[in-house]
Amino acid sequence: MNLILFGPPAAGKGTQAKRLVAERGMIQLSTGDMLRAARSSGSELGKRVAAIMDAGTLVSDDIVIALIEERLPEADAAGGAIFDGFPRTVAQAEALDRMLAGRGQGIDRVVRLKVDDEALVQRIAKRFEAEGRADDNPETFKIRLAAYNTQTAPLLPFYRAQGKLIEVDGMASIEAVAKSVDAALQEEAA
Repeated sequence: MNLILFGPPAAGKGTQAKRLVAERGMIQLSTGDMLRAARSSGSELGKRVAAIMDAGTLVSDDIVIALIEERLPEADAAGGAIFDGFPRTVAQAEALDRMLAGRGQGIDRVVRLKVDDEALVQRIAKRFEAEGRADDNPETFKIRLAAYNTQTAPLLPFYRAQGKLIEVDGMASIEAVAKSVDAALQEEAA
């Protein structure tokens, strides 16, 4: 099964993906984790990624698509992937469809974690104080959140038209969100 967890930064996609990896043996393809790893590597790509992330803007489609494509063999071996933070644009969604079709696969479900933007900003401010992650700076986060909302809004009708989109209340407790995600994976997409 190939699953997309859809929602803005800090919506809880990573938490749910890690749980699904542990319970179902799938592989998590988190662009956020991949980009943070690239940033930490000190490579030329990492330096480019760091500058983009520090500005609060989204990394180019070409970079993100290349990172995902590099990891698809791992997803094949695991029997499916959880795409976390990807796709973020219709162009990325179309590229993902092409990459998977070339492997005889597709996206089975898209689970959107619906959240409140102001609550996310508060969540990030607390996480920034506790963990000090550079990309969690509250002011930078607001820019990332606005970019996410603007650039990814067209993905909702894109996946709704394919009959793959299921929405879950991402503001509920972690356990309640997990239960809703599991139910979404069992039912037919509406």
